[in-house]
Amino acid sequence: MTPSAELARIRLNPHHRAVQRDLRDATEMHRTLMRMIPDDLGDTPRRDTGFLFRIDESDEHSTVLVQATVPLDRTNLPTGYGDVHIKQLKPMFDALRPGLAVRYRIIVNPAKRERLPLEQKNKRGKVVALIGAEADRWWARRATEAGLHLNSMIPTPVRSVHPQGRNAPPVRHSLIRYDGTATVTDPEALTQALLSGIGRGKPYGAGLLSLAPATATAV
Repeated sequence: MTPSAELARIRLNPHHRAVQRDLRDATEMHRTLMRMIPDDLGDTPRRDTGFLFRIDESDEHSTVLVQATVPLDRTNLPTGYGDVHIKQLKPMFDALRPGLAVRYRIIVNPAKRERLPLEQKNKRGKVVALIGAEADRWWARRATEAGLHLNSMIPTPVRSVHPQGRNAPPVRHSLIRYDGTATVTDPEALTQALLSGIGRGKPYGAGLLSLAPATATAV
């Protein structure tokens, strides 16, 4: 059975005070966008609904993509927050097949856990960000696991995210956007990756993978 999910594209209003606040603070952005999914979904609503978001910035405007496996309610956003267009993703899932050529875009948080000396084997090492060639290899490996054979990749560093607030974890998420072309190798694995996101930092705008036909733009 083909899974169901929705994708909202929000062209942000740069003059709105909530937009200005949210673009400065990914924690606030996450809080605002989570209002689009129903209340009372338990202790882990983001994970249980596959809620993901990504900020795509250009010289002209900023756009936020929001994805979830439940209906998205635009009326819960602040009035005047932005222009919202919502579409169903079922046609995309139905179109996936081995050998399909696609364009992709994703923002990820490449990271690994430090290896500790043997005398500290009962402890866990710190999670450290990957950059440069290490980050590129990380994305290539995760893409392969997700059912994509990468034909090209263009990395673009995105500003780091520092979670804010009293209970925020003391970590820095170093984000990288990857654009390129790929060939679908495993539609089932790819569908799961599209629904659940890839890598760490999902509450801070990482992990949402976009696909489009190879002749179109993956946004």
